[in-house]
Amino acid sequence: MDLGVSSPQIDNPMRGFSFKQDGELDMRMDQSQNLTAHYIVNNFDEKELAFIFKEYGEERFSKKISRSIVEYRENHKPIDTTLELSKVISQSVPKKDPNKDPATRVFQALRIRVNDELNDLQACLPKAFDYLKNNGRLAIISFHSLEDRIVKNFVKSKLKTDLIPKNIPIRASDIQKPEIMMIGKVIEPSDLEVKHNPRARSAKLRVIERLAN
Repeated sequence: MDLGVSSPQIDNPMRGFSFKQDGELDMRMDQSQNLTAHYIVNNFDEKELAFIFKEYGEERFSKKISRSIVEYRENHKPIDTTLELSKVISQSVPKKDPNKDPATRVFQALRIRVNDELNDLQACLPKAFDYLKNNGRLAIISFHSLEDRIVKNFVKSKLKTDLIPKNIPIRASDIQKPEIMMIGKVIEPSDLEVKHNPRARSAKLRVIERLAN
């Protein structure tokens, strides 16, 4: 499972994922669905926007950005394009990191919300595991902390053997065996890989193997 967004989609300005190229605010993976980033940005209230930016983008300035968006659309017009939104965000927060655009986290949050990515991941992991045969392996690459946390918690749940309190006498043979084992440690990209492919900088690869019961 490669949880990263397709680069051709990001690089296509018409899909609305990029804050570096102008295009309509869309961000739908499935173009047949109704919900778009344009609808969220121009119709959700300040509190709802702040929640999305904080929850799905871990944005420190979520309240300030959401207030700026609401004020802009009330005093000017709807925010129709990616560069319009990026400009509103940039003007509302201090730019401390010259290597990271201030719009990065907000665009991530909108993309996740539009496509319901985290709920899809939570639903998909147990289904993928059910398809594994004994000694079959599942490899998962995550790219940001939110999805990585879901993957990590799923792995932990499969490693648990019991919920029996300590010091309760029980035979070892009666303890349920874990359903999986980890294959190696979490794998992260090397400096050389990041140099050739900067989008891989936050990637984490976990591999689990289903154990025979």
